Amino acid sequence: MFKNSPIISTLSDSLTIDMSNHSFGGTVNAIASKSHVHRLLICAALSDSPVKVLKVGTSKDIEATATSLIGLGAKIQENSDSITVNPIVKSSDSIPEIDCGESGSTLRFLLPVIGALGCGADIHMHGRLSERPLSPLYEELIAHGLTISPQGTNPLHMEGKLTGGRYTIAGNVSSQFVTGLLLGLPNLEEDSELHVTGVLQSRPYVDIALDVLQHYSIKITEEHISSSDSEETIFRIPGGQTFHADPVIRSDGDWSNAAFFLSAGAISDLPVTVSGLNMDSLQGDKAIVDILRQFGAEISISGDSVTVTPKKTKAITIDAADIPDLVPILSVVASLSEGTTVINNIERLRIKESDRVMTVINTLSALGVNIFEKNNSLYIEGRDSLTSGTVSSYNDHRIAMSAAIASIRAQGPVTIEDPMAVNKSYPGFYKDFESLA
Repeated sequence: MFKNSPIISTLSDSLTIDMSNHSFGGTVNAIASKSHVHRLLICAALSDSPVKVLKVGTSKDIEATATSLIGLGAKIQENSDSITVNPIVKSSDSIPEIDCGESGSTLRFLLPVIGALGCGADIHMHGRLSERPLSPLYEELIAHGLTISPQGTNPLHMEGKLTGGRYTIAGNVSSQFVTGLLLGLPNLEEDSELHVTGVLQSRPYVDIALDVLQHYSIKITEEHISSSDSEETIFRIPGGQTFHADPVIRSDGDWSNAAFFLSAGAISDLPVTVSGLNMDSLQGDKAIVDILRQFGAEISISGDSVTVTPKKTKAITIDAADIPDLVPILSVVASLSEGTTVINNIERLRIKESDRVMTVINTLSALGVNIFEKNNSLYIEGRDSLTSGTVSSYNDHRIAMSAAIASIRAQGPVTIEDPMAVNKSYPGFYKDFESLA
């Protein structure tokens, strides 16, 4: 811990922060985008030559993808600022054993990739991952040639080889299913069409995949069909394509994790700056800038840095359909904003690392906030300050980080149980928190 740190107690299973005699502000550098690095690594492993991915920092989820790709036959060398990937060399000796950890992205992205490679796999999962739904991707993979053990099985056994043709996925379930198919289907010999029915929610995550695939020389065309009562997006994916990219690729800074410290700037007593962010990034969570501005925070942008200066914030209405990962930290900002903030379209929060509808409500309720759910929306009544209290992370990295940011405006210590859930996406979070306090 830093000298005079607000982190006053660190135990194996809890961490206590007391910001009563501390200010909060300064500059921190964004870590590498987890969303971007997942996709860059998978495409590198499928490519025809080695690729070095430049990045800042790592996380358990990124490590899960790297480890899984090694299990599939890639060679990966990781340094503090880069990951070098030598492409997968398929072996027919035995079915690969891969470990996805608790990473839903790793699992959902690699299922179609493994199917396209035809190598099969025994896939090991941890935490809630085996409980998280795979339908309708599961049924589509089986319909196109794979044999997969029942959902919920751990390890999940799969074998066979995918065939091309028409795939159909509902757009309101998980953009990760769409991304997985976009990553896997170009590896087939046959052409494929991916039909996404209804509105494609979390579309920015799919755009990241399409952008990365384009960098790797993969051609995919898109058609949008809309009528008065239906909507459909069709991705046409030629088979027999070769993944090829420049030997060195730089990853974006992570807007999802930067959102925690940017939000801190909106509720703290001093400005907070996050550097290393790409203002042209396709990451959907870049929306944090506009949302904080709507709350009333003062935002300034210079080069790759965003500075948020605290102002009196007021309640707003938020649509969470494309930004589910921002809901925990936006709920903290809402709890300290005048009036009642409403966050709509929260249904997909229930199938994250925790049921984030329940865990956000429980966390803020423990800190004195009047928050409740009604008709698929969260209602959050703002307060001048939060109370001290003890909260659980529920083994959810975004809940743990949100609780830490909430402590900035708490009238006493906030204890976070299972605080190291942050390792899933941001192992250095508490160190960066201390540097700003």
